[in-house]
Amino acid sequence: LVVTALANCADRTARSTTMAFMKPFTLLLSGLLFATAGAVESGCDADAGCSEDTSSLLALHGVRSKSGQGKVVEQCCYNSCGQCNPMDHVWCNSQDICERAQGDNGGCGGKWLTCDGDAAGAHASPADAAGAHASPADAAGAHASPADAAGAHASPADAAGAHASPADAAGAHASPADAAGAHASPADAAGAHASPADAAWSGLEESVRAESLEGKKPVDGPEPGDEYFKNVPCMIDGVINALEQAGANVTAGYQGEMDVGDREPINTSYLEAGLCPVNVHWHLGTEHYSLGEYDEDGVGPTPANPYDVRLGFQCHKYDKNDAKFTTEYKWQHCKDMHVGETYEVHWPNSAAGACGTPHQYQSPFYDGVFCRDNIISLDPLNTYTKIGVQAQVYTIVNDESYYYPDLMRGMIISGDHGTDVAKYTGSTTGTTRSNTVCSRFTPITWQVDRKCHLISASSFDKLCADMMNQVDDMSDDLHAHGSRELVADELAADNFQGF
Repeated sequence: LVVTALANCADRTARSTTMAFMKPFTLLLSGLLFATAGAVESGCDADAGCSEDTSSLLALHGVRSKSGQGKVVEQCCYNSCGQCNPMDHVWCNSQDICERAQGDNGGCGGKWLTCDGDAAGAHASPADAAGAHASPADAAGAHASPADAAGAHASPADAAGAHASPADAAGAHASPADAAGAHASPADAAGAHASPADAAWSGLEESVRAESLEGKKPVDGPEPGDEYFKNVPCMIDGVINALEQAGANVTAGYQGEMDVGDREPINTSYLEAGLCPVNVHWHLGTEHYSLGEYDEDGVGPTPANPYDVRLGFQCHKYDKNDAKFTTEYKWQHCKDMHVGETYEVHWPNSAAGACGTPHQYQSPFYDGVFCRDNIISLDPLNTYTKIGVQAQVYTIVNDESYYYPDLMRGMIISGDHGTDVAKYTGSTTGTTRSNTVCSRFTPITWQVDRKCHLISASSFDKLCADMMNQVDDMSDDLHAHGSRELVADELAADNFQGF
């Protein structure tokens, strides 16, 4: 049975493609049902979804839409023309700031050059290009710790402004892109290291490539109008009616009670598995549960909640007598975030994303997950090997010693960050799901850091600035989403692993 999601193509002729989804062979195994069919040519279609810029800091849309061919432009570069920030970079956009030393009141440590418009196309520095194609071994060990990042990337003034430092743009310290699966730097997307994904966009005019691609997740199943992919009752007449769900208990040693057969989560990094991040968003409190780290005994400031979203579990780190947990930060980019609060950050990854193109990152994340055809399938079932989510939990502090420059592309992997990780297969989450109403987007891999970590408010604000710099409109993900209730044991997989 084939499920078709119609979509508008992102090329000049606005041709349409289709995404097919196949239904599992039994109603009991009603879970994630998405197999793509058809071909992606010059771009990905709106319904299937494309994602946007993998480069976070050097957002290519700023360059491709505003750098005129044949024109002379001035911009902040690293070593030479072709290795520059965009002309409209949010921070490194004047000679004074560009040539000021790193750490000197937010200086960029670059060189202000006059470049030909064709050559000015905001290619990343060689360091960035090298880092974005790091080997798995490099990716595993090349991440700066928050303390290192705070010293090497930004002064408090820079962090307070939530602007990229040149080290971010130049790749002086490998970012989570290496481990999280962002295969391409701006240089890749611009053509310096062309990948197949890059080639898919090479035929588009600049004006088209700079446009946002809007999409929607699949709703219908085998028959038009059947709304197959809408949430379903978790139980029907006492019989489980869905596959494994998330977020679950990730305490070391925990196992769910649902027999999932021989399905196993991705055990390597997503990079090694061929996935790339297609979105980043976060939840108020945590959806997962890790005893002693984030659980029912955690505490926080319980500030105003204008979005009226459900608060999940909290970490144990908040101290009302310590100023770094209580001194509010002047947020410039994130919406309704609070110092002292706990947030669970999710990075959805997909082998079917528009990896290495300006459209890699998308909101909502479904658009990025289902971008390319002939990758995700049910026969054979490979959804849990082609789709995965990273999750890491933070308590926000107003303290620049906990600054980290690049949360855009994946969890921090350094020291005690990202080293004690639970891996299991589950589903998409969110407050539309519960232990009564289940998601049908399952099974997918989850890799969840069991530890809670402190991170500066400026790190999150910097992340939000990066999100605003993407081709697609990510404004719906600039605030915390609600947390799903903890998955019941009978709905959690029995394949939990850890490394």
